[in-house]
Amino acid sequence: MGQPKIDTSPKVSDEIRKTTCYMCACRCGINVHMKDGKVAYIEGNRDHPVNRGVLCAKGSAGIMQVNAPSRLRAPLKRVGPRGSGEFKEISWDEALQIAADWLEPIRAEDPSKLAFFTGRDQSQSFTSFWAQNFGTPNYAAHGGFCSVNMAAAGIYTMGGAFWEFGQPDWDRTKLFMIFGVAEDHDSNPIKMGIGKLKARGARVIGVNPIRSGYNAVADDWIGITPGTDGLFILALVHELLKAGNIDLRYLADYTNAPVLIDCDPASETYGLFQRDASGKELVIDRRTGKPTAFDTDGVVPDLGGTYRHAGITHVTVMHKMAERYLEPSYAPEAVAERCGIKAEKIRKIAAELARVAFEEEITLDVPWTDFRGRHHDKMVGRPVSFHAMRGISAHANGFQTCRALHVLQILLGSVEVPGGFRFKPPYPKPVAAHPKPHCKVTPGKPLDGPHLGFVQGPDDLALKDDGSPARIDKAFTWENPMSAHGLMHMVISNAYAGDPYKIDTLFMYMANMSWNSSMNTKGVMEMLTDKDESGAYVIPRIIYSDAYSSEMVAYADLILPDTTYLERHDCISLLDRPISEAEGAADAIRWPVIEPDRNVRGFQSVLCELGAKLNLPGFTNEDGTQKYADYADYITNHIRKPGIGPLAGWRMGEDGLTDGRGESNAAQLDSYIKNGGFKLFHIEEDAQFYKPWNMAYQKYAVDMGFYDAPAPYLFQLYVEPMRKFQLAAEGHGERQPPEHLREQIKSRLDPLPIWYDTAQANKGDEYPITALTQRPMAMYHSWGTQNAWLRQIHGRNPLYLPTKLMQDHGLQDEDWATVTSPHGSITVPVMEMAALNDNTVWTWNAIGKRKGAWALSEDAPEATKGFLLNNLIHELLPPKGDGLRWANSDPITGQAAWFDLKVRIEKAKAPQESQPAFPAQKSPVGKGPETVEWKVGS
Repeated sequence: MGQPKIDTSPKVSDEIRKTTCYMCACRCGINVHMKDGKVAYIEGNRDHPVNRGVLCAKGSAGIMQVNAPSRLRAPLKRVGPRGSGEFKEISWDEALQIAADWLEPIRAEDPSKLAFFTGRDQSQSFTSFWAQNFGTPNYAAHGGFCSVNMAAAGIYTMGGAFWEFGQPDWDRTKLFMIFGVAEDHDSNPIKMGIGKLKARGARVIGVNPIRSGYNAVADDWIGITPGTDGLFILALVHELLKAGNIDLRYLADYTNAPVLIDCDPASETYGLFQRDASGKELVIDRRTGKPTAFDTDGVVPDLGGTYRHAGITHVTVMHKMAERYLEPSYAPEAVAERCGIKAEKIRKIAAELARVAFEEEITLDVPWTDFRGRHHDKMVGRPVSFHAMRGISAHANGFQTCRALHVLQILLGSVEVPGGFRFKPPYPKPVAAHPKPHCKVTPGKPLDGPHLGFVQGPDDLALKDDGSPARIDKAFTWENPMSAHGLMHMVISNAYAGDPYKIDTLFMYMANMSWNSSMNTKGVMEMLTDKDESGAYVIPRIIYSDAYSSEMVAYADLILPDTTYLERHDCISLLDRPISEAEGAADAIRWPVIEPDRNVRGFQSVLCELGAKLNLPGFTNEDGTQKYADYADYITNHIRKPGIGPLAGWRMGEDGLTDGRGESNAAQLDSYIKNGGFKLFHIEEDAQFYKPWNMAYQKYAVDMGFYDAPAPYLFQLYVEPMRKFQLAAEGHGERQPPEHLREQIKSRLDPLPIWYDTAQANKGDEYPITALTQRPMAMYHSWGTQNAWLRQIHGRNPLYLPTKLMQDHGLQDEDWATVTSPHGSITVPVMEMAALNDNTVWTWNAIGKRKGAWALSEDAPEATKGFLLNNLIHELLPPKGDGLRWANSDPITGQAAWFDLKVRIEKAKAPQESQPAFPAQKSPVGKGPETVEWKVGS
């Protein structure tokens, strides 16, 4: 018999269109295979600097987002009660006119009556520009409830942090230590990096209460007690200092460790740096023994230097650090029980860090010149690297914990050296290079500057003349002075309470605030629908934009439907959240590889139209016409400052095409498309390390437009702006904190990293267990659990309990338990997990769905056996009896303290479905079919 003929090389597609994935925030390069003008399948782009062809389940499943039954189809106007989901379809002309009619009088009378907040928006440079031109101070994205502690702590300490700011030197590091990292963040690059480490025999240490994902493949897993990472890190610092295992040369040359501190208690500058007449920090020069500006050519800073003046001895930052961290309270024995890590283990890890850093030193024969004019004939590296994310950040002590980790890296000399942590351009940037927050509101005019930024002291707080908060979220106030990303989780609660003032319109984009993106989920739903005594909604108007019928849609008055990511232009800009690598800056675009089959528009293009209708200066020409036809036009032609636009590649220079600085180029987007949707700007070998101090890199940064002039700086082990806030709390200066916040500021805003217990940590026997959430590798946010492919991986989420708690409560797999916090209770299915901290429970986040949302059937497992821990968490701490509203946030940055949740557990009779169960929403897109299937091409 003849064998059947098998076509081993079938025609896969008619065409490949290269763009950027949007299934998580990695921004990987993808090849979209097209057949008959439709998407056939998606694979990774081998040429792309982020993923080099690797693509995860999320990325491959992007095709299901494009075909999702839950996609919104047209602009919608609410016709039933808010929350009912009753809408009628309207035209875009009507939708934009309604929005303009609502917003125009606000801008003319008081722009602060608009609160404009965006969720996982990857165009924050653009949306903030729109809000700034509108004139409202009330703008931010999701960072305040995500990982602002990590980002802000990194920028204040060393000019950048992990993930988008930097990466381990995957090719050279020999010891990699991760803290609080779930599988969703930087997924493909970390998987690829860990693969490299394993292939070379390098060691991985995972510090996380939960052993899943990256921690599951770690050589050593530390199941730490949640919220105690900072204490553990400072015990490592104690051991390193005690043994003298720190990089003294690195600390003296590149950090503020040798900077002199004013030690005169009677001085107005007590605890601040000693400076020369031009304001430069002073160090003792070992050559002369005299105070000298830190950046003087040839200066040799003395870590142990002192300066005696008027009977007062002034000492260095290094002196203060040794004085603090050598205290017995930081010894391993003192912290072991609290952290859940044996003292012997802490010592062993400290010794291993030191051994690898100093005994396995890496040397590259690459000469370079530093900012003091000193020539070096080689680059010396410490092959120890770290990575951390939300697990250590989302606590009320998260900022100081993140600071502690950055200080640990710096003490080892393992930042910006071969084998260590490396910055990605445009980082590093000194904190002074970033804007300060602006909040001056003028009717009918733009805001006086960018909304978000990095305060340098009390004078930079966003306060009105009477001292009250200028922003609806109370960012940059005495309650949370260094809130660099705003407090999105407080917007609805504050607007509802009229604290600090009432708003007129809440305008949100991609922010599922009535479900998985809010604390106190049930309470938020009530706030969005509650009416005042006159029968009007307490929050008068809500405009919402999303691509899908999420839970939030039902609570809006006007829906502006967005496109999916393959139907739109996007700009992954060096001005915003770039895709750079340590060896080169990089930016990228998305472009419409397919056209929408619905009456939807890209949200950023809608803002261009709405901005013109409102006559916003940045969106209107002098003759009153619309300045940018759409977002693509903005990307191409917007000039942020002379020679600098959203994209750095293929700009117009005097002699033709150029990169970095240059004029607009009408063919720029076409050039990106032809190049695979991205552009990489390589860094020469002699500029790839020591970036903050390397003059070759500083020149590269100026050429690219990151700086206007070289900006070398010192890493800030001691953060002087924090001391300025302490000084105010001690009674110095004209701008003073409220009395009830003085002690908080003095104790929490310490310029050297500290650890403190959080308000929720000590609930005693009533709530003895910590409850956490983390995101699975196969999901990112709400988008994933509508996806027909990804739902097969995570269609429901149990609560995982460690073996000890399962046995203590008589539970078995598939049993149900009631979990109670000081705020509420849920009843959910449980599963045993042995690789888990003994006093911690956890679940996957954003799997649970509300009935009726996302076009899922009402009996979908996500809606019946999926659930959210959000129902147990409140945006406010329990009342303290002082009549004040205390946010459940870090008191320094305002980051939401999701992971401080304390609960108790008891076995429950199995209900029909997870509790609480909310009534089904009516969705404007109805329900999807029983099966989602189609065939592209013949």
